[in-house]
Amino acid sequence: MNSSFIQMDSVEYCFENVTKSCIKLSRSVRERSLLYFVFVLAVLITVGGNLVVIISISHFKQLHSPNNLLVLSLAIADFLLGLFVLPFSMIRSVETCWYMGSFFCKVHTCIDNLLCTTSIFHLCFIAIDRYYAVCEPLHYANKINTRVSWIFITIGWVLPTIYSFGMIYTKANDQGLEELVEILSCEGGCLLLFNKLWALLDAVTFFAPCFGMIGIYVRIYTVARKQARLIKTMEDRTFSQEDGTRRQRNQEQKAAKTLGIVMSVFLVCWLPYFTDAMIDVYLNFATPAAVFDCLVWLGYINSTLNPLIYAFFYPWFRKALKLIVTLQIFCPNSSRMKLYTE
Repeated sequence: MNSSFIQMDSVEYCFENVTKSCIKLSRSVRERSLLYFVFVLAVLITVGGNLVVIISISHFKQLHSPNNLLVLSLAIADFLLGLFVLPFSMIRSVETCWYMGSFFCKVHTCIDNLLCTTSIFHLCFIAIDRYYAVCEPLHYANKINTRVSWIFITIGWVLPTIYSFGMIYTKANDQGLEELVEILSCEGGCLLLFNKLWALLDAVTFFAPCFGMIGIYVRIYTVARKQARLIKTMEDRTFSQEDGTRRQRNQEQKAAKTLGIVMSVFLVCWLPYFTDAMIDVYLNFATPAAVFDCLVWLGYINSTLNPLIYAFFYPWFRKALKLIVTLQIFCPNSSRMKLYTE
């Protein structure tokens, strides 16, 4: 009897004096400090790294191309995720409570879902761009230009916005789960549940573009290998025009390879979350909260890794970073500086 009272007294709540408050997971100061250090580091890299990509592509005229316009828009999505989503998700994950109120919970969830879906759309459009650049180079300039890139970007932002805000604000995602939502709802929580229909639709928005991208990159890889063998047989030719064409082909293939790595990292980061979210609804939401939170953060880390991939594979990114850090971008005509050899 006494031990039962002691156990009840040791339970922590998000709001001690509020009825139906969520239970708070107790963590030591050391655990919380370590978690905050890791999450803050991830937020800073996400915001800082993507900000460098945004400034670089926006400032340097040499980087103004239809493909880089898509990369810029993707970096903006990752930057906004790091600025407006991750800090609040960090507090929720460490404190195991949501202290920002129910209205902001909806806004946060909508923006989170919006930016994730936007990234999927952009990666799909980037794959299409690389397909024409590598597989149909003679038609690339006609098929993919600045106007087409802006159409892709508009679609990549408008449709996810309608999908995310429409789904959550109409509560279409939890229709049929009202009793379960009522049972699980408590002060200090920020709950998002999907019924079977919307869990399936949410999975389709991820898996359908991903399978399409995989198919495109398999095709790109096959064509790139054939082109590499062809270039190798022409190495003894020294005409400047052929050298320029060979250089251009190598650049396109390298860009396709790098963006293929970006897509692969995206799959590794987000595939576990979307797989679990699709299956969990059929298992009566049996995934432990801590496991689900880890899967969400694995997805978030994708936005942290993208600029690191650029830094590792793109020389122009490293040179642009140096010019930005040393404030040389404020020099006259700095926008015309060459970041790579044409």
